[in-house]
Amino acid sequence: MITRAEIENALRGHVPRPISSGRDFSVLLPLVEKDGAPHILYEVRADELDVQPGEVSFPGGAVEAGEQAAGAAVRETAEELGVAPDDVTVIAELNYLITFSNLTLFCFLGSLPYSALESAVWNRAEVKEIFLVPLSFFLENEPEVYSNRLIVEPDKDLPVKKIAPRDDYTWRTGKNEVLIYTWTEPETGKEYIIWGMTAQLTRDFIRLLSH
Repeated sequence: MITRAEIENALRGHVPRPISSGRDFSVLLPLVEKDGAPHILYEVRADELDVQPGEVSFPGGAVEAGEQAAGAAVRETAEELGVAPDDVTVIAELNYLITFSNLTLFCFLGSLPYSALESAVWNRAEVKEIFLVPLSFFLENEPEVYSNRLIVEPDKDLPVKKIAPRDDYTWRTGKNEVLIYTWTEPETGKEYIIWGMTAQLTRDFIRLLSH
């Protein structure tokens, strides 16, 4: 039989984290100083990718076994943007997302020198292009806000009668907030749509700055 002392020893030093059977991912929210002003760097994902092709995102990816979330963000940023890991400086850990798709997304504020980007050759298999948005744009502009309704659809083999007290058991529903920023490049007039988790992380960062 396990003792109280063994229980306390097992939990000593434990850092609480989300209970999830999904995977952990980590991204970097990169700040780049350009023309004396801070900008946020975004990627456009390659059209050939299976997941979210052509969408705007932050550099990042899955946290590998034995890897810390911050290390994953730096590694993925270096691999995707073609910069040296030493060019990436982690400034702080930001708030993280737990999604309805059973994914935990960690986010770290970081910085990159503009000079490193000028000579970088990004990974074309993952990144179609990159672009910078002045931080002031987000400080001065709120995103469009929409929502999706989330409905539970139980698997066919779930023993509903065993766990639900009534035949008309009502499953909880929810809403997923959908944010959209529209950024237009002044020089070219090209329009970029920043939405989804990337927009959520962006707005949350801006709110941290505004408090």
